[in-house]
Amino acid sequence: MELQGKRVAILAENNYQELELWYPLLRLREAGAKVTVVGMPGAQEYQSKHGYPVKPDVAADAVAANDFDAVIVPGGFAPDAMRRHKPMLDLVRGVNERGGIVAAICHAAWVPISAGIMKGKRATCVPAIKDDLINAGAMYVDEEVVRDGNLITSRVPSDLPAFCRAIIAALE
Repeated sequence: MELQGKRVAILAENNYQELELWYPLLRLREAGAKVTVVGMPGAQEYQSKHGYPVKPDVAADAVAANDFDAVIVPGGFAPDAMRRHKPMLDLVRGVNERGGIVAAICHAAWVPISAGIMKGKRATCVPAIKDDLINAGAMYVDEEVVRDGNLITSRVPSDLPAFCRAIIAALE
């Protein structure tokens, strides 16, 4: 399998966008990666925007950036809560600092923005937070997937095939 031995974290919080969490989780597992759902301490389950549950495997404060080759942040309204959790921001920042892949789709760009890693990067996101991306010092481009070094961003659920292809290619 193409990603055998690769370790990927997917962040979870309430009000996540179903496809943006489950599509990469299942696609990367299918490719052989060990995918871990990372939540906050004490959380037993998170609900998507439409009530679909996901159970975290581990809390963000119980893992380190060295535990993962990549971290994926799904969109929906979950990133607005994720960016308030210091352990999640520390994980994203740490994976970035060690050269691991940081991937964010839709509203998920809020998390790397709050982690302080967007300045000088080319990136995309859902148009509703385009100004946030620009104000963080990134150059916004309207493309289905944008890779700038170890940062991969996409706009909306229909971009998921390109988003996952880019993540897999970066991890190979």
